[in-house]
Amino acid sequence: MRAVVYEQYGGPEKLGVREVPMPAPGRGEVLVEVVATSVNLSDWEHLRGTPAYARIGGLRRPRTTILGSDVAGLVAAVGEGATRFTVGDAVYGDTLAHGSGGFAEYVVVPETALAPKPRQLSFAEASALPQAGAIAAQAVALAAAGSRMLINGAGGGSGSLAIQLAVAEGVRVTAVDNAGKLDHIRALGAERAIDYRSEDFTRGGPYDLIVDLVAHRSIFAYRRALARGGRCVMVGGTARTLLRMSTIGPLLGLLTGAHLGVLFVRQGPKQFEPVARRCANGEIGVPIDREFTLEEVPEALAWHGEGKAIGKVVVAVRPV
Repeated sequence: MRAVVYEQYGGPEKLGVREVPMPAPGRGEVLVEVVATSVNLSDWEHLRGTPAYARIGGLRRPRTTILGSDVAGLVAAVGEGATRFTVGDAVYGDTLAHGSGGFAEYVVVPETALAPKPRQLSFAEASALPQAGAIAAQAVALAAAGSRMLINGAGGGSGSLAIQLAVAEGVRVTAVDNAGKLDHIRALGAERAIDYRSEDFTRGGPYDLIVDLVAHRSIFAYRRALARGGRCVMVGGTARTLLRMSTIGPLLGLLTGAHLGVLFVRQGPKQFEPVARRCANGEIGVPIDREFTLEEVPEALAWHGEGKAIGKVVVAVRPV
């Protein structure tokens, strides 16, 4: 089968399409013929080997040589003991905790990581939801109706879903991204849109909740922007900010009454299926910026990694 492989950390030029052996499902696993997969921040980080936590398990060379964790496709084979799906079923899910492998024609996935694809969603739409939907839902769950929420990095996949979910719950949303995405985030319902290149959002507010998807600022700057008793959580960002948020953040919170820390996102169908159902029902939209082919995965990762994507980037592995 064809797969996009890399063996060294670096930029998109390290990726190449190769013929690799077809994987076989083990106990409790299924083989999925991939129709579509979407690009996530985790793919960009593991490709480059930065931040430092992206090298866990592979300090000098990547542990996983095929990236791509959000997949949607058709069950091609079922391993021993797997009973939830049969050959031909349309499924989608997140394979990040199980070794990725989605940038390929086939991938082996534990059946517990998959869910039946809603018929109202295309394979491309379904592939855009597992990671982004789980992040968005768990972030918005921290906000109360009528509260003031700021989302930094709001124009990507997770942020675009989070804006819609928050607005639907009556949350007042301020969204931050580059100038090219401001119209997009306003259209999703953000009350205010900020270009981070021209305005420091930590000098505004106050906000009851800050969700930073690309955190790199001082924890004292976040604290400055919070209302009394407010909360700031980091989802993605630099290793330095992660370390400070998880160590100094709680101490600063004890002194000031704020809550600063890291949002450790739970994975699996229970986390993303509720969001997918709302997308299938037409309550919220699935934000897809553009689609690339399997051969164009390097370009897809570059487009995402350079911050150009408005919503999700999808790789169409095969036509349907």
